Amino acid sequence: MYSEDDLNSAVEAGAITPEAAQSFRAHMTQVRELPRSSEENFRLVNSFNDIFVAIGIVILLLATGAIGQAIASVLAPVSDAWQLVRAAPGTTPAQVEAWQQAENLHDALQISFAGLLVAATAWPLSEFFTRRRRMSLPSILLLLAFVGGTFATMLGMGIFFVESGGDRIGAIAISSAALITAGGAYLHWRRFAVPITIAAGTAAVAASTIGLIAAGVGPDNLNTDFLLGLVFAAGLAVFAFAMRWDITDRERTTRRSDVAFWLHLLAAPMIAHPIFALIGVTDGDNIGVGAAFGVLAVYVGFGLLALAIDRRALLVSALAYVLFALTFLFREFGAVELNFALTAFVIGSALLSLSAFWQPIRKSVVAALPGDIRDLLPVTHELSAATPAT
Repeated sequence: MYSEDDLNSAVEAGAITPEAAQSFRAHMTQVRELPRSSEENFRLVNSFNDIFVAIGIVILLLATGAIGQAIASVLAPVSDAWQLVRAAPGTTPAQVEAWQQAENLHDALQISFAGLLVAATAWPLSEFFTRRRRMSLPSILLLLAFVGGTFATMLGMGIFFVESGGDRIGAIAISSAALITAGGAYLHWRRFAVPITIAAGTAAVAASTIGLIAAGVGPDNLNTDFLLGLVFAAGLAVFAFAMRWDITDRERTTRRSDVAFWLHLLAAPMIAHPIFALIGVTDGDNIGVGAAFGVLAVYVGFGLLALAIDRRALLVSALAYVLFALTFLFREFGAVELNFALTAFVIGSALLSLSAFWQPIRKSVVAALPGDIRDLLPVTHELSAATPAT
């Protein structure tokens, strides 16, 4: 399987002409009866060698994380006997507090050292498997390992502050860790340009922003609805950022489209979950008929938006809520024994029909939009003969 990135690289290297690359795209459009711009291509596995290498990477990173924890245990040892001494007669509160601080430091260093070694291992591996070999699945794993390791390195001390009783300071420390992680993701992007990197960095920025707002408001003033509102607002911001990448590549022939794909995948649950949680879907089995129909109405809205922007992430993220709502409705209206089967049949048929007739339906949806909006959305016709950008 050759991606758009591979085609563009071949054009840059002079291996094929821009016209030949465009002819290949047109041929694949005819063969699959679907414009390549609408397929949301992302390459996960080139060959079984990707899986083989990915397994080795996971094993190695787990080992480095365990080594980091062992180093932390040497630097900040904690004896199991201390748990018994705490309850012994004559133990002062100051001694208990000192032992608790030692345990907190031990736990924090374990997280930090494990993260540091994982991140330090992931970068040189990326130099070979990402920059030289251009292997998709290993590149994704190494990016996630580097970003996660960077976050864990900084998170350890944040947890130390939280465990020591400073919730507000801990929240600021954790938010700062997320912000530093975003900086690490930016450096990784500049070096390796793995498309998922932008989404990882954006997630870190969103987490940092939410954490700083939560710290400013104060733990005592936080509630679930407020946090859901923050997540929803962050999801809308991520969605807007994804559309900015999409707009710059309407025919989806460059890496910018791959970046937008991962951003949409990040934004979708951040938008969907708060909406359905506020409707009451997550409260329990008995959500009410009105809430169930509300879920269906929201999902139809998601479907229209997905058709307009030619992205399916929102539909996938909201699918579990729709299944739950339909199951409740079928049970409520008497189809108790077949409620799950009927739900699966309806949803499965709807998704397959939508997939089969995606382009005709999408053309109708886009045609109903104002012209200035249509000019920003992905094309609804076959790919033009424009030379692909790099």
